[in-house]
Amino acid sequence: MAKRGKKYQAARALVDRSRRYSFEEGLELALKCCYARFDETVDIAVKLGVDPRHADQMVRGTVVLPNGLGKEVRVVVFAKGEKVKEALDAGADEAGGEELIEKIKEGWLEFDKAVATPDMMGQVGKIGKILGPRGLMPNAKLGTVTFDVEKVVKEIKAGKVDFKVEKTGIVHAPMGKASFGQEKLLQNVATFIDVLIRMKPAAAKGTYVRGIAVSTTMGPGVPIDPLAVKSIVS
Repeated sequence: MAKRGKKYQAARALVDRSRRYSFEEGLELALKCCYARFDETVDIAVKLGVDPRHADQMVRGTVVLPNGLGKEVRVVVFAKGEKVKEALDAGADEAGGEELIEKIKEGWLEFDKAVATPDMMGQVGKIGKILGPRGLMPNAKLGTVTFDVEKVVKEIKAGKVDFKVEKTGIVHAPMGKASFGQEKLLQNVATFIDVLIRMKPAAAKGTYVRGIAVSTTMGPGVPIDPLAVKSIVS
């Protein structure tokens, strides 16, 4: 394991590993652990009692955070006709059909999210090998394959977050910037946890939320009491 720097060690010393903090205490402590010169992102990791190897226990979805993510998200929309104008009017950074696909084939990838109308997916599939490995492929399950491009573009720009449980049963998601402060971050976390709880698979047995931690980009993880979920979503 790589040796951690003095600033990280000092931040880690602030965290009592034997404790399980409330969300309020945990976020406050995570913010105290910030030491980078840039505005760090605050992340959450939730260990779920599911086995992602089984399709009926997969947890995957989206959530629109009330306070956004604190960063500009560049969105492209694969569409044609009136839907191109609709996308641009909604705030999309680029929108188009074959010309946009050709631009990407030539190496242009200056965007963070991609949306497509269903009638464009056949053509978008031609660049699947480019978009897929980068997590940029439009996906109907995540709501990014739709004719309602105005709604989706506005949601993404407002702070829509995609999440998916990993093989280890953990879900990771960004909750905003450290500069948001505890209150706004708590609102974002509460919204995310509420959606996650509602997505509990019927096939999942036993305890659903088994562990939680919050952290900043450079800081240590702060363990949260899983039982605190009841208070934050009540």
